[in-house]
Amino acid sequence: MASRLKVKYDQEIIKALMEKFNYSNVMEVPKLEKVIINMGVGEAKDNAKILDVAIAELEKIAGQKAVTTKSRKSVANFKIREGMPIGAKVTLRGDNMYYFVDKLVNISLPRVRDFRGVSKDAFDGRGNYALGIKEQLIFPEIEYDKVDKVRGMDIIFVTTAKTDEEARELLRLIGMPFAK
Repeated sequence: MASRLKVKYDQEIIKALMEKFNYSNVMEVPKLEKVIINMGVGEAKDNAKILDVAIAELEKIAGQKAVTTKSRKSVANFKIREGMPIGAKVTLRGDNMYYFVDKLVNISLPRVRDFRGVSKDAFDGRGNYALGIKEQLIFPEIEYDKVDKVRGMDIIFVTTAKTDEEARELLRLIGMPFAK
């Protein structure tokens, strides 16, 4: 069963993008390649159990197994040695990705307090978009009573778009609520 968003992409979004950017071939139309959710847990250096809780929450949100990320360099000021686990990430592709983006856009983002839309300037110049979230409580899978600490996360949308303009239009048609 294909997700609602994938069906919308195939039936409506491809056509709209082909008209707007005058593509001659369907394969030129930009699409979402993957979504990466990254959660940095700096306190993990003192207490390894904190990282386990963060990973469990990330797995609940993404519906997929999370991978621990380890530090690349030693930083004395942060008391971090090379190879220490300091975060977790999940890479979503295919149907899992479409389900997650659909849930993020239609359920989670509207639950953010004082929400006026996401920044439209967070593109990297190559058609990828980065979104920072301050608290994991906006996701319906996270139970408020069981949260020990509010943690933020970064969500990166990797697209096949060549320019930021194409990527912005793709995400707008998907339903990303950009600030006016």
